[in-house]
Amino acid sequence: MQFSAKVSDISKQRAACSVISADAKNGLSPSGKNLDQLAKGTIGKILKRGDLGVKPGSTQLIDLLDGPSERVLVVRTGKGDISQAEFRKLASASAAVVKKFKDATSYLCELEVKGADKTWQAQQIALATGLATYRFTQCLTDAKPYPLTKFTLHAIDRKQLKTIQKGMEIGAGQALGSNVARELGDLPGNICTPNYLAAQARTLAKKHTKLSTTVLDEKKMKALGMGALLSVAKGSDQPPALIAMNYKGGKTSEKPIVLVGKGITFDSGGISIKPGQAMDEMKYDMGGAACVFGVMNALVELQPSINVVGLVAAAENMPSGRASKPGDIVTSMSGKTIEILNTDAEGRLVLCDALTYASKYKPRAVIDIATLTGACVIALGHHATGLYANNEELAQDLLKAGETSGDRAWQMPLWDEYQPALDSNFADMQNIGGRDAGSVTAACFLSRFAEEYTWAHMDIAGSAWKSGAAKGATGRPVPLLVEYLLGK
Repeated sequence: MQFSAKVSDISKQRAACSVISADAKNGLSPSGKNLDQLAKGTIGKILKRGDLGVKPGSTQLIDLLDGPSERVLVVRTGKGDISQAEFRKLASASAAVVKKFKDATSYLCELEVKGADKTWQAQQIALATGLATYRFTQCLTDAKPYPLTKFTLHAIDRKQLKTIQKGMEIGAGQALGSNVARELGDLPGNICTPNYLAAQARTLAKKHTKLSTTVLDEKKMKALGMGALLSVAKGSDQPPALIAMNYKGGKTSEKPIVLVGKGITFDSGGISIKPGQAMDEMKYDMGGAACVFGVMNALVELQPSINVVGLVAAAENMPSGRASKPGDIVTSMSGKTIEILNTDAEGRLVLCDALTYASKYKPRAVIDIATLTGACVIALGHHATGLYANNEELAQDLLKAGETSGDRAWQMPLWDEYQPALDSNFADMQNIGGRDAGSVTAACFLSRFAEEYTWAHMDIAGSAWKSGAAKGATGRPVPLLVEYLLGK
């Protein structure tokens, strides 16, 4: 979709739909009043009739017979100051409607939002609009993408135009990356295999000069001693892959930030097999990998002056005569031995070798992203991503990026008192820590392989996808990570 910002006059700006706002006290926004005059008071009369709901985010679509705009979408604001959360609601509500038209112009940046500037407002509008236009069509015979291909943001003058354009570009990049992640997540496991992900990474690198891709196959991983990662893939006919996407936008001497994504393209649980109910959703167990792909796509679009490496540990977890068994002991790339008590706790096994491999880049920081534990869903539900870190400055930077983008995380404890739950009688550690604090002990496990650098772990088991009637990948936490990286 084409995003643009311009200084425009609503009485002259042609659009299939123009988005304006109205509050209970002052009525229509300035541009809305101008359009209403052109429409001979039609908009005001319809609003007085009470068709527009009173709750913030309520919308009313009105067909116009006169003027350059074919329709106007009126969005209700609340009483008093507009909070950032309310503005996000307005942006999402308007996006849900305008995605059905070929083009649209938004005048919502005329609003004043408490604690936010026009750059942030434009970013939120572009992000919400880009997200709203996503539709999975690849495996549907008759499905078509939404028709919205051109979206314009209004600025009142040329000075404001620059700030709005900056925010719009960031929001559009975040949306693009999120939608890449959603597409990969929504693909079924028979299409989105480790080899498919590797091919996608190679294709992306061919299109962009600042990005290079290397893929380690099973033979190379064996040579490096990645016994933990390889133990997960043993039961599958699909070969594993460790994918490295290297974005070089900064100085050669600048240390990169490394993102590590869990890429279990389908998780049956292995020998510790999962219940059949909702097992289809285990195609989303590569949500961390999808997020890394989304971020890399956003980076090549936005071209920031930073260095970022995206690592994806891709494998399929299946039961077979070759599969790892409960009680097996494997040796990780770090040399540490692991007793596998549950083959369904496989994400930490692929991640631990990827985290060890990440040290070769001498990183500024490493952030892993994984649909790691059902325990995190019990703890935080589906609103917040669980965040763990061995460095408080990194944790606070990520939390702040989540607040700014609206893609929020919540910091969880990573205390030494939890570590003994991973003690094993037969190996250096076991891969599960018991029922209590399952998300915490999983993070503790990973922390043992990230001692050489600044590190954070994001458990996205509750935020990476939705179930039920709205089933589908969310693309989170791409907006958070892009926000964080742009601030580096």
